[in-house]
Amino acid sequence: MSSLVKSVGTIGGLTMVSRLFGFARDMLLARVLGAGLAADAFQLAFTLPNTFRRLFAEGAFSVAFVPMYSRALHGEGGEEAAAKFADDVLAVFLWVLLVFSAIAMIAMPGIVWVLAREYQTVPGKFELAVFLSRITFPYLGLISLVAMLSGLLNARSRFAPGAAAPVLLNIVLIAGILIGAEMRGPGGDDRIVALALAISVAAAGVVQLAYLWWSVRKAGLKLHIRLPKFTPEVKKLGMLILPATFGAGIYQISQFVDTFFATSLPQGSLTLLKLADRLNQLPLGIVGIALGTAILPMLARHIHSDDGAEAQRLQSNAFEIATLLTLPAAAALAICAPAFTAAFFVGGKFTAADGALMAHIVVALVAGLPAYVIVKILNPGFFAREDTRTPVWTALASLIVNIGINLYVVERYGIVGLAGATAVSASINCLLLYIILHRRGWFHFTAKLGGRILRQIAAVAAMAAVLWWLMPQMTPYYAGSVIERILSLGALCAAGGIVFFAAAFLVGALDKDLIAMLTRRRAKPVPTEE
Repeated sequence: MSSLVKSVGTIGGLTMVSRLFGFARDMLLARVLGAGLAADAFQLAFTLPNTFRRLFAEGAFSVAFVPMYSRALHGEGGEEAAAKFADDVLAVFLWVLLVFSAIAMIAMPGIVWVLAREYQTVPGKFELAVFLSRITFPYLGLISLVAMLSGLLNARSRFAPGAAAPVLLNIVLIAGILIGAEMRGPGGDDRIVALALAISVAAAGVVQLAYLWWSVRKAGLKLHIRLPKFTPEVKKLGMLILPATFGAGIYQISQFVDTFFATSLPQGSLTLLKLADRLNQLPLGIVGIALGTAILPMLARHIHSDDGAEAQRLQSNAFEIATLLTLPAAAALAICAPAFTAAFFVGGKFTAADGALMAHIVVALVAGLPAYVIVKILNPGFFAREDTRTPVWTALASLIVNIGINLYVVERYGIVGLAGATAVSASINCLLLYIILHRRGWFHFTAKLGGRILRQIAAVAAMAAVLWWLMPQMTPYYAGSVIERILSLGALCAAGGIVFFAAAFLVGALDKDLIAMLTRRRAKPVPTEE
């Protein structure tokens, strides 16, 4: 567990920094743009490359590329075979990205129409969304190359550069908001801010690519751009990527489905959904991405060496860490959603009514938070064995359920129903993946793991009771002065954290080996890599 926790700590710590910067970005965005025409247009323009990034670059490509690269690196050919494979992939990958991006930018009016044809009913909104989307879409190609470079480093257990890159994105976007607000001035056109943000997205891709290229060179790796050649290994990678695109990305594909339905709802609905998802993404990104990134190369090594016991142990440890962190996070977010939305987002152009609706969306989204994270632990069990087809069928079933539920609930419950449908579909995907892994003998629940999770649930119940009592006591302060907001949220977080970990310790929900290892790390700090 030591190496897993160390890797998760590195990735999770840097991802937390990124999520905090992203949180600051969205707080500024809410106050500067509110939930109106320009905000909706930018959210759609940012959703397109960002969702494709998660789906292809950080999803399908990473889960297919990292195990193949790791096998080449640790096989008979060693560094030479790994370097050749990386060069061959880069040569083909670069041209695929260029062609795909060019086609998408040309076809952007059609793409936006498919996702948001209702924008045509608002004068200027559809045209603005198309214009901004063409500016932001090159970010996909840039960040896809970043994902490949991160994969080279992740295979060598150098997780820090890839995890740190998103921080640069949020810093550049924050600068874009401030510059756009200054250019707009008081009472100016919000489209100026949206344009500045769209330009910042593309600029951030350039900055991230430069940083990862420097990190790869610093690690002693060299990549060469050659004429594309479809070698057997590159063809094999392509065959793995195609099904993995769907199997690894149910959450991202659901984002497109949600976007389609959200754009048919009253103006501002898409913006409120994306801002609410920021609260959901904070623990999801820190825990889910960290665990998923760390477990894949480790699991691939155990499976390649035919060590089934270690593979089972690794997945069990990851499962336990995931529930230990996500169960209390989901409960706390659900109970305290009104406080968080009022304290963080209400102000400027973002009204109290916007905040109240956003709180309901948060509650619906976090119902699926544990499932969102656990899926990232279960999927590597297939990908490490180069089985990218099975997750396709589970993802397809979940997506069909998601669409079916949306057709029923969106008309009746609006944007809140849409968020709830996403949570339900993710939970179904999680359950299907586990059932298949269990039947194939690749991973199974043990009595020890089940008992630990039941103890975690007991600790969560104690925390939830305290937060439920404490929440109304400080209602006047959530939308008060900055100091009042900080102190009231600080009291909620401190009370929830203290009660949960105290209860978890008393009922035995904390793994003694994990506590001992963390104690050793505090006593003797481990030097961190740059």
